[in-house]
Amino acid sequence: MKQLSKNLFVFEDTCNVYIIRKEDNAILIDFGDGDVMKHLPTIGVGQVTDILITHHHRDQAQGLIKMNGDDTRIWVPHNEQDLFHSVDKHWKARELDNNYNMRQDRFSILQPIPVFRTLKDYSSHVLNGITFTIIPTPGHTVGSITIMAEIDEMNVAFSGDLIYAPGKMWSLAATQWSYNGGEGIALSILSMLDLKERGIDVLLPSHGMAMDQPREAMDLLIERLSSLMKERKQNPRLFELREKPYENITPHLLKNRTSMANSYVLISESGKALLIDYGYDFMAGMAAGSDRASRRPWLYTLSKLKTNFNISKIDVVIPTHFHDDHVAGFNLLRDVEGTQVWCPENFSNIFMKPKTYNLPCLWYDPIPVDKNLPLNQKIKWEEYEFTIHEQPGHTLYAVAIDFVVDGKRVLAIGDQYQGDGAEYNYVYHNKFRIHDYVDSAHLYKSLKPDILISGHWDPIQVTEEYLMEIEEKGEKLEELHKSILPLDEVDFGAEGFGVCITPYQSFVKAGDTFTILVEVINPFKNEEIVTVELVTPQDWRIAEKLFKRNVLSKKSISFSTTITIPSVAFSYRERIAVDLTVGNRRFGQHAEALVYII
Repeated sequence: MKQLSKNLFVFEDTCNVYIIRKEDNAILIDFGDGDVMKHLPTIGVGQVTDILITHHHRDQAQGLIKMNGDDTRIWVPHNEQDLFHSVDKHWKARELDNNYNMRQDRFSILQPIPVFRTLKDYSSHVLNGITFTIIPTPGHTVGSITIMAEIDEMNVAFSGDLIYAPGKMWSLAATQWSYNGGEGIALSILSMLDLKERGIDVLLPSHGMAMDQPREAMDLLIERLSSLMKERKQNPRLFELREKPYENITPHLLKNRTSMANSYVLISESGKALLIDYGYDFMAGMAAGSDRASRRPWLYTLSKLKTNFNISKIDVVIPTHFHDDHVAGFNLLRDVEGTQVWCPENFSNIFMKPKTYNLPCLWYDPIPVDKNLPLNQKIKWEEYEFTIHEQPGHTLYAVAIDFVVDGKRVLAIGDQYQGDGAEYNYVYHNKFRIHDYVDSAHLYKSLKPDILISGHWDPIQVTEEYLMEIEEKGEKLEELHKSILPLDEVDFGAEGFGVCITPYQSFVKAGDTFTILVEVINPFKNEEIVTVELVTPQDWRIAEKLFKRNVLSKKSISFSTTITIPSVAFSYRERIAVDLTVGNRRFGQHAEALVYII
């Protein structure tokens, strides 16, 4: 046990465990194997009220399992929460054979531990009279945090494994988040550049000694990591983009140059900003995997946005569609900036209840919607007017946002097209329909925009030739689908399924009853009897297991039923299904849904 100041101590275990004493209580930063608990009485501590963890690795947290049944509150990084309370699921699902995922997520704890609460980025928490502020500092892991607090009149930063010592890093291997990647190197640089501006007096790493000249310590490591990044020919524009993350399309319309999916900023005369999409800000490469701990939204470029363009408030954000690379940062904007989420009405329910849907690219958490935007009506924000148009294609649940800025008519189209602006970008599982690109081409022709702004490509100056090209391509795409699929005989659309169960994921207690909604389509040219039979585990009780209805040609019907689970049951992702027969044609189990018994 080493004393750093009057009420701040460090205990060297599998990592540095920091103890913040308040009378006979203490807060711990990281935990190691837990040996610190034996030594706390030597400094007059009788009770640990809280343990705050900087990242998920075992050297930080392997002893937490010993705290089961204790009253101590355990706090973990929000983005890495699944690697604590649900780590058994991670161990069961993590790919091992033919593995190209180099993240050190197998350095996770071996058994799940109960979590009191998560440490959300930019949040503050008052514990034992001390304010702890959470700063996102990806680098060592995607979800790593630095915990800042004022202790004994010092601004202290508990930085995890971001830095080991002046100019040194505990692990370079941990910065490789994909096969042959170096994503964590660039993110470590960005994280340290951010910390340098936060007035830190003492930097306290998880491994290594306290640094009382933090700026110099980080500058030396930034210099060395920059050289390594340059040798690897990775992220050559990192520093340029950090200084100027936004560029003008028109004087009052900006494009973010650093985000994974483009986000756009509309600036009002009053200095407020409206964002169109906001997913992963300042990307330096993608971590392998798609679990929560591999995806990290943050608000890194907003400070530059405000200072470079005299913006006083991030007022509103509007999505073009629901995919995570376009919306991952929405909850952070709401929580930190007070930004209102205005969502088009045709997919606001996906925002609020994502687990109801069987769709790709869903964000992990619900996103509250402050205002539902009607389609095809004028919407006012500051001096601007918008019209939201339904735009299926890339996904059924998407819109084109039509507005005028600086004398230019702009259409924000999300991911409808790619490449040079005329290439298809459809995904069947997104509920693509074969006529969607004909419809969007007709929409663009009717609106006659000057500029198209899209999700991953540069703005397009719209010409008559371009509008003719996308119309011809849309018609060609439709004709090809009609020629390839047996739609004259069986028409289940481009996705090829005749039944859908909602919700797709249900979380139910043993002994409880839950409701599902089943939608079914008649794929034939004539009216037919549709027969639907529910398939569940044998001892589950179904209110109505078999349905028969007359359904008109190419029409769909919906019905609901209840299912009761036995009182003694536990299962992770139990499966239910719907078996479909239309007329005399048996199609089998065309839809499934997942049930978590908790």
